[in-house]
Amino acid sequence: MTPGILAAKKASVSYVVHEYDHDPSAESYGHEAAEKMGVDPGRVFKTLVVAIDGKELAVGVVPVTAMLSLKLIAKAAGAKKAAMADKQDVQRSTGYVLGGVSPLGQKKRLKTFIDASAEHFDTIFVSAGKRGLEIELAPSDLGRLTGARFAPLQQD
Repeated sequence: MTPGILAAKKASVSYVVHEYDHDPSAESYGHEAAEKMGVDPGRVFKTLVVAIDGKELAVGVVPVTAMLSLKLIAKAAGAKKAAMADKQDVQRSTGYVLGGVSPLGQKKRLKTFIDASAEHFDTIFVSAGKRGLEIELAPSDLGRLTGARFAPLQQD
């Protein structure tokens, strides 16, 4: 059981864990998850970590079908700019390996922003904390558990 699943269990929210055989050669972990679980890729969200104004780390949760807009996440965070975070910093601060970063149960709780499109679904899928493992839950529960704000985050 991953820290992400434990966080959902401890909070007593409704969730479902989905496991699938991860192919290490897959080009996109998110698209692979959607395909192997047989769900709309618009409901599968990836967890991306950015550096805000060059110092503070923050999390952006966006559909696997979209690109994270660095301008929009910076705006949501009330910052001037954002850049993708260094891989080692991501792993050190979240406790997860790349491709398995969950917005839940991170070692250090980071400011989190969820793309507003998540609110259109009853449930969404995010990484449960390792490759080949997804957790399905209500966007509102994800927001509450992570202290997230919903904002437009997709690049045009």
